[in-house]
This record gives sequence, C-alpha cells and structure tokens, in this order.
Amino acid sequence: MLLEFRIRNYRSIRDEIVISFIASKDKKLADTHLASTGIKSLPHVVRSAVVYGPNASGKSTLLQALAFMRALVAESATLMQLGQTFNIQPFRLDTDCAAKPTEFEITFIFNGVRHQYGFSLTPERIVTEWLLVYRTAKPQQWFNRQFDEKTQSSIYEFSTHLTGPRKLWQDSTRSNALFLSTAAQLNSELLGPVFSWLVEQPVYFSAGLTPPPNHTTELLQTESGRRAVRDFLTFADISISDVMTVQRQGFQQKIMFGPEGAKVMHEEQEMLMPQFVHKTDRGSASFELHEESQGTQRLYALAAPVLDVLKHGRLLIIDELDSSLHPLLVRRLVRMFHQPELNPNGAQLFFTTHDSSLLDRTLFRRDQIWFTEKDNDQATRLYPLSDFSPRENEAWERGYLTGRYGAVPFFNDPSLLTQAAD
Repeated sequence: MLLEFRIRNYRSIRDEIVISFIASKDKKLADTHLASTGIKSLPHVVRSAVVYGPNASGKSTLLQALAFMRALVAESATLMQLGQTFNIQPFRLDTDCAAKPTEFEITFIFNGVRHQYGFSLTPERIVTEWLLVYRTAKPQQWFNRQFDEKTQSSIYEFSTHLTGPRKLWQDSTRSNALFLSTAAQLNSELLGPVFSWLVEQPVYFSAGLTPPPNHTTELLQTESGRRAVRDFLTFADISISDVMTVQRQGFQQKIMFGPEGAKVMHEEQEMLMPQFVHKTDRGSASFELHEESQGTQRLYALAAPVLDVLKHGRLLIIDELDSSLHPLLVRRLVRMFHQPELNPNGAQLFFTTHDSSLLDRTLFRRDQIWFTEKDNDQATRLYPLSDFSPRENEAWERGYLTGRYGAVPFFNDPSLLTQAAD
C-alpha cells in the first residue's frame, strides 16, 4: 500500500510536494475509510485520496509524475538504449531549475515492510538512486548511488543486507538505467519483488482515457466473472438486470509490416460482444454496448480494472474520474474502496475531479482531500484540507467554492465565487 509520494522539479512542480496516504489520528470513519498497515509507528492509511484544483494547477501533473516514475522503473533497463535521453521536463519558469535534476521518491508497504525508494535524473542520466528498507524501526540503506562529476561515473554504496552479485549488477547498469531495474532483470531475489511492486501495483488512467471494454467482456466468460461484473453494475445502481455475451461477426484491425512499409488490414472474424438486459414490469429487452449511455459504457469498461484492483489490493490512479460519470456513480465507485467487505486487501484509489459535490463529510475524511494551486511564480502547491482545521459542521463544498481553501479559478469579479456557491 502507498504511504507517500514526493516530487521535485517536474513540469509545473518546482519545490518538493508530498501526497500522503498516512492517516491522521482523527477517528471519524476509521472503520471504513482506513486500512491497517501492521506498523506501530504509522498504524493506518486512507483507502482513497482526491485532489481538487483549477485547470492548469498541477492536478494531472501530480498523477502523471507517479505514472512516469512507474514507467521508468519498468522500462529503463530494457527499452532504453545507450545514449538515449529521458523525456523529462523540469520546471521551466525558473532558470535555476533547468540544470537541476528532477526527483521522485515513493514510500510503500510491501509484505508488511516499509520501503522508501527514489531517484533523481536529468535528460542524460540517473544522478542519484537509493533504497531504504525498514525491517526494524531503524532503516537499512540497501544501496545508494551518486553520480560523480569529476570521474563522470556513479559511485555505489551497498549494505550487507543486500546480498547477491552486486558488482555484476553495478557494472551492468547504464548511466540512463536504474540500478533497481537492472538488478531485477538480472534476477536479484531481494530487488525483484520491489521492482514488481513498483511496476504492477499502480494502475493509471489519464484524463479522458477509458480502458478497452474487452477486458471486462473477457470476465463474462466464467460464471464467477459474469456475476462479479453484474454485481459491480448493480452496485453502481445501473438499471441492468443481467449482462452476457453473444457472438458477432466483426472486423479486427491488424497492422502488417512488409518491404513496402506498414499496411492496415481488416480481418473478419467472430467476436464476443456484451449484451445488457433491462427489465421492467411491462417487459424486457437486450441492448448492445454502443446503445448504452456514455456513462454506462465507461462504467462497464472500468469494471475489470476496478475489480482487479480490489481483488489484489492495488493502487488505482484516475485523472478526472468524474468524466462521463454522474456524481452519484462516482460516489458509488469511491464507496467500493471504503467498504472492507468489498476491499479486504487494502486497495487504494487516487483521483482528481472538479466535482465539488463530493466534498462531503459522509464520503471523505479531512485527510483524504487535497488541493493544488499555482503560487506567484506559477509553481504548483499541494496541501490537504486538514491544514485549515475546518469546523465540525462546516460545509466543505461551500467553503471550497467561496475560496476559503484556495485552489479555485481566479475571477476579476469576486462575486462570481459567491454566486457559484449559492
């Protein structure tokens, strides 16, 4: 489970910002909204976190940073070539930042043990990289990597806790590859599972991206999968009594590469298509996916990844979760993560939204709500609702829309904010 994520000098983020899933000592909604870590010093994490802010304030950048870090861990040792540069964008509105590295650090719990992994990089190379493991209260620094400007090479420090052919892993690590990723590819028994957690646990969907519906359709091939999808749609209060598949003739697009270049081919074949059964007192009818509303289509496509995340205790990251979904459907999705019987393995949801109606004390705790805004230098700031110590019965939505917490669009006429809240 995710504890913290830190970023510095990435796109609109100049100074270090930290998103934390570590729960405060507040006891409200603790039975449903918190998951136990098994660690005495930080006993609970929140099961979800939401980020609000005006357009271009850095909400998406925060989520993209986590996705970028995951991709770099997954691909730097295998897909990157010697001399290839990273597509990294430091903060551009401060000339001092252009020459400084971008830094990422993630703290998470894996197999009951706290891990703290991070690195910094420029477009040309990895500058620093480190891994701390908290098997006891005192951390073990398994490795530390620092680029030396004089020798133009990386200097490594290893702990005796990290066993294996460390010199081989070090010599095999290119300047534009992560040591963790390289060692995992070379079958490190200790670093392989850490690599796998970082690559497999986060599931990210950018704004406007809906996962392919065929993943959910595949679940319908078994009775248990069909029941899970049907229950998912029913829980979301969709007026669907059943869902099944039928065979249809369709065209599958394929790209063929030959001496004359790429050709797009369309191959006719039988395809499985979902059908949705709606029933009323006057009769019933079946509808195909394209006949359903945009909200139902997106919810159906989300069914497979959401069910997978809940089953395996993963981290689901969605930019603009409310896109094409009614606010009540978004509430239903969030509540799935807050129900221990549906989420027994501590899955977490991390998303952005503009839907202020979700700022509700029955849906979130104060330590689950975060805001982004730009400062006078156009750099992103991130801060939690709990910084404002809202009163017990304070209306969070109204407070947000009237500018009490910041992170709202700036209008030349301040009365527009008050009108929006009325």
